[in-house]
Amino acid sequence: MHSVKDAPNLYARIVGFSYLLIIGLGLTGQLFIRDALIVAGDGAATASNILQAETIWRLAITGDVLMHALDIPVMICLYLLLKQVHKPLALVSVAFNMAQTAVLVANKLLLLVPLLLLQSADYVAAFDSEHIHAQVMLLARLHNYGFGLGLIFFGFACIGYGLLVFNSRFLPKFLGVLMMMAGASYLINSLTLLLAPSLSDVVFPILVLSFLGELTFALWLIIKGVDADQWRQADEGRPT
Repeated sequence: MHSVKDAPNLYARIVGFSYLLIIGLGLTGQLFIRDALIVAGDGAATASNILQAETIWRLAITGDVLMHALDIPVMICLYLLLKQVHKPLALVSVAFNMAQTAVLVANKLLLLVPLLLLQSADYVAAFDSEHIHAQVMLLARLHNYGFGLGLIFFGFACIGYGLLVFNSRFLPKFLGVLMMMAGASYLINSLTLLLAPSLSDVVFPILVLSFLGELTFALWLIIKGVDADQWRQADEGRPT
């Protein structure tokens, strides 16, 4: 069995491939499925879309849960790779990442409630259709806010990871800059959603920076990995 000291690039590639899957699952669930089914300002159309595409809706939720499960190997391996740079900051970054994952996993429950409302005979009998449709739209909005809340924690995690990468000798500094920019874009977008929601549509495109930064980071770890010699020197020189 390999140790991280013997095979730092094994851990780097676990992070890279997991990160790539996280990006793909996240884009598929939010942009390609939910955004296609939820019709802004039209609860009846949204409810109809969800019922007609129930399996796809459930697959999107399942994909999101898998995405968050992949956060676990990413967090562990990033900590093992980056603790040599600054162990307290690595721990803080992982803690923020864990908080993000916990918030977003809990947030998935909001996506199951519309199915219960639309398919339960008790709810259908107790409320008129307009009321149920309004609740479906409210839940969709609450999920967006929950997603934004979780990404505040992830923004801090990305900034922490970026600082660690920037100050390491085994990864290029530009990757650290990109990760810090990704974290800042998450913070700006989510804080705008919470504090000035009327501006959220204007600010939302800033998340392109997070996509580019995280994608570049993942691909670098897969293709290039880390400088193993520099990593070992950092590990040997790290205070115990």
